[in-house]
Amino acid sequence: MLNSILSAGSITISQVAICTVVSLALGLIIACVYMFRNSYSKNFVVTIALLPVLVQSVIMVVNGNLGTGVAVMGAFSLVRFRSVPGSAKEIIIIFFAMAAGLAAGMGYVVYAVLLTVTVSVIMLVLNMTRFGERDSAIKTLKVVIPEDADYSHMFDDLFSKYTFSYSLDRVRTTNLGGLYELQYTIKLKETDKEKEMLDQIRQRNGNLSITCSNKLAPANEL
Repeated sequence: MLNSILSAGSITISQVAICTVVSLALGLIIACVYMFRNSYSKNFVVTIALLPVLVQSVIMVVNGNLGTGVAVMGAFSLVRFRSVPGSAKEIIIIFFAMAAGLAAGMGYVVYAVLLTVTVSVIMLVLNMTRFGERDSAIKTLKVVIPEDADYSHMFDDLFSKYTFSYSLDRVRTTNLGGLYELQYTIKLKETDKEKEMLDQIRQRNGNLSITCSNKLAPANEL
């Protein structure tokens, strides 16, 4: 069942047609899976939909020719230097599309279908669950204080009351050096008491600016 449909040394029109149709169908499936609960651009999803067909076509042209294979490998390597960095999810979806196209180009259409269906189901399940999501209790807290305030232990008692852990990540001056901005990473004990904690911080920093937001991973984190 997992044998290649291609015969050694020669390829028929019907074999090319089968591999091309399968590659295109798998590319569309992969593109749809990527669009589920993800932000995307039309250019990227169209590229993902067509990538398996292009990889399959190149692999069928090589068809065991070592010299052609080395030339194709060099051509693909040049693409890396003409592309911008992508997110971890974009990189994995590109490899996914290339793997499906590679399997189809070698004639293993059943294996390509099984691979695409299996990985697609796993990706959908992971997207629909909270797997890998950051703890909503972890926050980035930015507090502005007057320049004459001692920030070393200014909020330690409040953090001990409302958080499991906290750390001062950055201190910088603002307003031409007239103010300090403190950036903390905190983990709240109870998320519904966030406002209560902020109100008490406001009383100590003279009602200056306070920002409390979810701690986000960098967009291009891999």
